[in-house]
Amino acid sequence: MSLLSTPRVRDVIGLLARLILGGVVLVAGLLKVGHLETSARSVRAYQLLPYDVAGYLGYGLPILEVAIGVLLILGLFTRFSAVVGGFLMVVFIIGIASAWARGLSIDCGCFGKGGTIAASQTQYPQEIARDVGLLACALWLTVRPRSSLSLERTLFGDQHSSDHERQPHA
Repeated sequence: MSLLSTPRVRDVIGLLARLILGGVVLVAGLLKVGHLETSARSVRAYQLLPYDVAGYLGYGLPILEVAIGVLLILGLFTRFSAVVGGFLMVVFIIGIASAWARGLSIDCGCFGKGGTIAASQTQYPQEIARDVGLLACALWLTVRPRSSLSLERTLFGDQHSSDHERQPHA
C-alpha cells in the first residue's frame, strides 16, 4: 500500500497545503492592506491594465488576499478558497513572466513595496518558482479539499466532504 493511498496522509498533506498557501497569501495581504496606494502602484508597474483599472485592482487585491488566507488557514470553503488562490497564482505568474519578458525592472509587489527597481535587483525566476509551488498547493486543495484540522470538517463532518473517501466498514 502506497503511503499516499492512506486518507490520513492525504489529510495531513491537505493541512500543509492549506497552511502554506493560506499563510503566504494572508501575510502578503496583511503587508499591503495598510498601504493600499503602494499596492495600487505595484499593480500599475506591470503596465498590463489601464491605469485606473490597475489602481482599483491594487486597492482590492490585499483585501481579497486576507480573506482567502483566513479561509484557507481555518479550512472553511476550502475548495472555493483554493480555486481563488490558484487563480491568483496563475495571474501572478503570468504578470511576473510578462514583466520579465518585456524587460521591465520591477519588484513584484507580492509582499508590499513594488514599483520600479534596478535590473540587478529583480528576482523573477525565484518569484515564479514560489508561485508555482503555491499553485501546486492550490491544485491539491482543489482536487482534494478535505484536510486535517479544518473548520469545514468540524462543522460538517466527513459526510459533507467534497471527496468521499471512506474506509470500508469492518
